[in-house]
Amino acid sequence: MQRKTFDGMNCSIARALDQVGEWWSLLIIRECTLGTTRFDEFQDRLGIARNILTSRLKRLTELGILEKSALGDSERRQGYRLTPKGEELFPVLMALLQWGDKWAAGDGGPSVRFVERGSDQPLGPAGPLSADGRVLGFRDVRMAPGPGATDATRDRIKARNLAVLGSSDP
Repeated sequence: MQRKTFDGMNCSIARALDQVGEWWSLLIIRECTLGTTRFDEFQDRLGIARNILTSRLKRLTELGILEKSALGDSERRQGYRLTPKGEELFPVLMALLQWGDKWAAGDGGPSVRFVERGSDQPLGPAGPLSADGRVLGFRDVRMAPGPGATDATRDRIKARNLAVLGSSDP
């Protein structure tokens, strides 16, 4: 069965989902942030079928999110690690984790806490920040057309701003 693609959509969220939107992909990326590098470790920790893991690792590598790297001193043993492109997904993972901690954690609460390395303080909320550091919510922002906006996108932005903010003015 052919997978639907969003690459023709005039939306960066849709295009990003084309790269990392399949749940195994984000869990593989999460595993990389936890230090997992080897195929068998990914398989054991995720409980993922070998063929699916092979496919996801290949795709993430092709997209430049992961790269193969030598394990230890042996060039013949290879593992996977995040590239700079992959590392930039960390804030996305933190936002998803924080949402999950609030809305989907089990009875025992969150299983992992992330703290700042230097201060040992818990991370603040992920999300868009104002100039003075406040986290901004959905109703705190106005959308504006970007350089790649089509007429249809401009119309949708105008309608959204009107519906959510009561004004479509810039």
